[in-house]
Amino acid sequence: MQNPLIKQLQSAVESVIRGKSDAIAMAIVTLLGRGNLLIEDVPGVGKTTLAYALAKATDCAFQRIQFTSDMMPSDIIGVSIYNPESREFEFKAGPLFANIVLADEINRTSPRTQSALLEAMNERKITVDRQTLMLPDPFMVIATQNPVEYYGTFPLPESQLDRFMMQIRLGYPELEHEKRAVTDQSGFALIERLRPVVTKADILKMQEAVDAVMVEEAVMDYLMQIITGTRNDDRIRLGCSTRGAQFLLKAAKAHAYYAGRDFIVPDDVKRLAPCVIGHRLILKSRKGISDAEDVVRDMVERIAVPV
Repeated sequence: MQNPLIKQLQSAVESVIRGKSDAIAMAIVTLLGRGNLLIEDVPGVGKTTLAYALAKATDCAFQRIQFTSDMMPSDIIGVSIYNPESREFEFKAGPLFANIVLADEINRTSPRTQSALLEAMNERKITVDRQTLMLPDPFMVIATQNPVEYYGTFPLPESQLDRFMMQIRLGYPELEHEKRAVTDQSGFALIERLRPVVTKADILKMQEAVDAVMVEEAVMDYLMQIITGTRNDDRIRLGCSTRGAQFLLKAAKAHAYYAGRDFIVPDDVKRLAPCVIGHRLILKSRKGISDAEDVVRDMVERIAVPV
């Protein structure tokens, strides 16, 4: 039986972004699995709205960082400023110190700033002036990038794409939902009226429960068959890393908990494999992430499911 809090959270976000149940579910799964989410899609389909709605519905602190080519690491991490009264340097925290951070158009900033963000995502802490500062808990980065316009951008290298648990697309809404979105109030007006349905303490408790989700040996073997399959497929030049396998297991546990189970079934792995593995692969012929996801789907269909 699904946790009522998850059901309420899904309904709250869906009241703002209509017709995107799957994408919202994947965002919640990523949050429960302590991961970070990459959304690659064209402008104006609701990427920012999804991040903001998720933060509002969970009573989490939210920060949006609009990345530009002249942004420095200190613009997101923070900076030490000298206080003449105390005669000491005081650290002024940057926008990264929030529970849910929207890294908008992450591929528009320099590799140096991208690297600072991605290191913080991975380690959940930063070091400034020889001091280690922990980021708030829960913590999640939702990064976006535009797949169409590449002029003046710095594409994320594979080693940095590997830091994201999941990559998804929102896509254009169906006609019925788009018509309603056009005639209704804007998404941000709806978000302002949104009230928290889940507390930060609730999220932390659910994340601990996700850690306790069980996985049988047969399902674990199935998961590893998919991972090693990416390394032996003729269409793939670089297969999935060990970190990718760890993320797939975490995501599968979170998906099982999302569905109301305390154990993983093969369908959890099969459902999540394309969006967890796809952005980690380098294909021999085509380069698009969506192409890699199709290869993963095709490969998964050929692997026998344990019964």
